[in-house]
Amino acid sequence: MGWKQLVMTTALITVTAVSHVPAGDIYRFEDDEGVLHFTDTPNDHRFKIFIRDLKKEKKLRTAFHLARYDRNPGEFEPIITQCSTDYGVERSLVKAVIHAESAYNPQAVSPKGARGLMQLMPGTAQDLKVMDSFNPRENIRGGVKYLRFLLDTFRGDVPMALAAYNAGLSKVARYGGIPPYEETRNYVSRVLTLQKNYQ
Repeated sequence: MGWKQLVMTTALITVTAVSHVPAGDIYRFEDDEGVLHFTDTPNDHRFKIFIRDLKKEKKLRTAFHLARYDRNPGEFEPIITQCSTDYGVERSLVKAVIHAESAYNPQAVSPKGARGLMQLMPGTAQDLKVMDSFNPRENIRGGVKYLRFLLDTFRGDVPMALAAYNAGLSKVARYGGIPPYEETRNYVSRVLTLQKNYQ
């Protein structure tokens, strides 16, 4: 059954809008009354990823992304190459992080306020001296510089660095490893898979 939005309770399932079977990610949130809400077009920050579109994940440069953002991922190649060389971070890793964080959308803003291609939080951007997080060159340079810092902190351990990029350095330090958060563990796995695809 396809849906645009589905509301579930223990005794009732209500379909508010039916269309084709969704070809994108599915999001969900549980409201204060315990009602679960599902949608493939989230317009509320409370919606979190529930089911990922695996076909979309396997396509690194899809027509969907080009049409939606009107940007060609290839246009960032020179910036990625330069920053990767400057900071000694593998290009495939940088591309994988950008893909996972923003799907190459330089105007992306997360519910928590992270911005741009590499989804820099305002405080992190300020520390990295990134004046405009929506500027691809500034954002990528700041993000790669931060990745270099994390890789150095964890002595080249890529999964640990990615966990810190996603959950924060303090969380990784607190648990002495990758935090037991489903989101973070999925993020690390996803980026590593994307990196292999970009190599």
